[in-house]
Amino acid sequence: MKKLGLCCLVIFSIISCKSPEARQPISVKSGSYIDESVARNIKLYEYEKTQFQEIMDANPDQKYEVSQNGFWYTYNTKIESDSLHKPIFGDLVHFDYDVKNINGDVIYTNAETKPDTYIMDKQELFTGLREGLKLMKSGETATFLFPSTKAYGYYGDQNKISTNTPLICKVTIHSIIEN
Repeated sequence: MKKLGLCCLVIFSIISCKSPEARQPISVKSGSYIDESVARNIKLYEYEKTQFQEIMDANPDQKYEVSQNGFWYTYNTKIESDSLHKPIFGDLVHFDYDVKNINGDVIYTNAETKPDTYIMDKQELFTGLREGLKLMKSGETATFLFPSTKAYGYYGDQNKISTNTPLICKVTIHSIIEN
């Protein structure tokens, strides 16, 4: 009886030590998730583009230009002088800006964003604003229409700007100090 109990105990111990087999990863080769995401983003961009077109049509006195980077802008104050340069990598830019949603409701005022100092391409700044600053000279003011992909995108700013929010920003560059 002792031998039978001991034998059962040994067999039970051996059986219980067997770990479960590892699960194999599931691979999806269709790309349907990526295709759906691309289609959704294209549809969102086209919708935002339509909204921006309505804003531009409502302001025929403003000449909006399309940037190579996928946003629109107009100069409120433009300096024609060639003696001033646009900021390049490493330049120190002193500017202020406000942020509005597509309906013109203020999200951040100039006071909230504070006059900002930014070292071109060496500090964090949302994509559209970083690219927009490169189009301006010291003393200029411009209004930018940023689609959500050039603003804070899918994540928002984790504060007042929610997911996929297109933005209108009025930016003034006060000075540019060359690197």
